[in-house]
Amino acid sequence: MKDNAILVVVARFLIPLMMLFGLYVQFHGEYSPGGGFQAGVLFAAAWILFVFIYGLETGLRIIPERVIYALAALGVLLYGFIGLLGVLLGGRYLDFDPLLASPQAAQQAGIILVEFGVGVTVASVVMVFFMMFARRRAESLEAGLDPDADEDIGQ
Repeated sequence: MKDNAILVVVARFLIPLMMLFGLYVQFHGEYSPGGGFQAGVLFAAAWILFVFIYGLETGLRIIPERVIYALAALGVLLYGFIGLLGVLLGGRYLDFDPLLASPQAAQQAGIILVEFGVGVTVASVVMVFFMMFARRRAESLEAGLDPDADEDIGQ
């Protein structure tokens, strides 16, 4: 799709806006609808749009596959670590009050960190799923199997 100038121009305009809106949803999710899950999906959608326009190989040069897998693990680890930090400091799992002296500041910091972990995990897992489907599609096309071909059965 790199050959289509209109798609390239629209994508160059849209991808940064999608990522900016993802940041807004990520860090404003504590006060309004949104948060880590929605922001993660927005970031992944921006990367997927980039891959649709420039190809999977170019997308993996921007964010290498090993980095995507590492981010998936790090997001889950951040979520778990923040939850366990409350336990280690004398509270319950995902109890943020022991994190800081002010309970309100502790709740805000804890929620922001946990939601960041969720956002990173969701974005990277959606990207991994997309990679798997894209590679499977490429393999089936190489093998001569076109899953989108209309076959007239019985004619």
